[in-house]
Amino acid sequence: MLFSTTGNQGHFGPLVSLARAAAEAGHDVRVAAPASFAGTVQAASLRHVPFADAPPELIGPIMVTVPALPFDEANAVVIREVFGRVDAQAAYPGLVSVIDEWGPDLVVREPAEVGSLAAAESAGLPHVQVAIGMAEMARLFADHLAGPLAELSRGAGLAEAALTAALAAEPVLSSVPEPLDLAGDDAYDPAGVAFRYRDELGATPPQPLPRWGDPALPLVYVTFGSVTGSLPPFAGVFRQALDGLADLPVRVLMTVGHRVDIAGLGAVPPHARVEAWWPQADVLSQAALVLGHGGFGTTMGALSAGVPQVVAPIFTTDQVINARHVAAIGAGRDVEPGADAVIRACREVMAVLGDPAYREVAESVAAAIDALPSVEQAVRFLESATR
Repeated sequence: MLFSTTGNQGHFGPLVSLARAAAEAGHDVRVAAPASFAGTVQAASLRHVPFADAPPELIGPIMVTVPALPFDEANAVVIREVFGRVDAQAAYPGLVSVIDEWGPDLVVREPAEVGSLAAAESAGLPHVQVAIGMAEMARLFADHLAGPLAELSRGAGLAEAALTAALAAEPVLSSVPEPLDLAGDDAYDPAGVAFRYRDELGATPPQPLPRWGDPALPLVYVTFGSVTGSLPPFAGVFRQALDGLADLPVRVLMTVGHRVDIAGLGAVPPHARVEAWWPQADVLSQAALVLGHGGFGTTMGALSAGVPQVVAPIFTTDQVINARHVAAIGAGRDVEPGADAVIRACREVMAVLGDPAYREVAESVAAAIDALPSVEQAVRFLESATR
């Protein structure tokens, strides 16, 4: 089985438990990813096969324009021009070589990595997609990728509509329970997901947290993912959160990633602790609430633990979609994206903490997740896709 991903931790993460489970079941598993992503793949105890990174001279001019664009237009540009054109065209030759030389029976890809879609279709290989968000995110990708897929089809020697048709017919696996997919989505299609499973990555007993502040106060876990700190336009959100929570009767654990200078954040309130990273499961086992950005890993991690959320989308449409679904199902509140989104989110914290209905719903979603088939059963679905 050839798993294929862009060089994004949030996109790779949903593939990891499946890839590991497939390897543990005795399958020969390799992960195709940009050469620069080798360390991340290897750290997940998976075998990496490289394809070319997107040329910086092509990516740079696109990304320079993104901060100045309206929110939805910026995301459309990233999906269409970065994932659909530059990334895919850079990845495609290497993926063709891997398939020709190794001969996998199945390609398993995340939705942003479309070079493998073209390579699999060219080789006549079955392929499946692993969702990295709600079902409506897959529709959004499909809408924005129509033009690039036509170009990629021609470059691969396929009929112009071949990859659009292949994408529409591609089986999708998801770790999102159906009630959450349905919530807040007027166009939800129950046939859009072929198999749902329980992502059990990191299912180990939580370790106790260090002591700080007043342990009697509710713990608010603040995280904006691993990418936000590397994006200068959004670096101020960490200080906004510290200030916004400074006077609330809570205890705060904030993680900022390894690219943020914690000392540069300034004075930390006495009830708060700031770390570059902390095992999410350890925090969620004790958290009363998550204040996050709507990233898929954060959103699903909190829901799997039955922890309510306040979601402040920062820079991508999938964050907005995830936030809306959390709010629509009643497992938390969301705020509209914008420069002051985190400030506004902090104002919602006490309302969520003060209403037990939010935790009750979050716990019901956790139960729905726990009732999904295991990742081992998902591997059996992958096996059936090769026949």
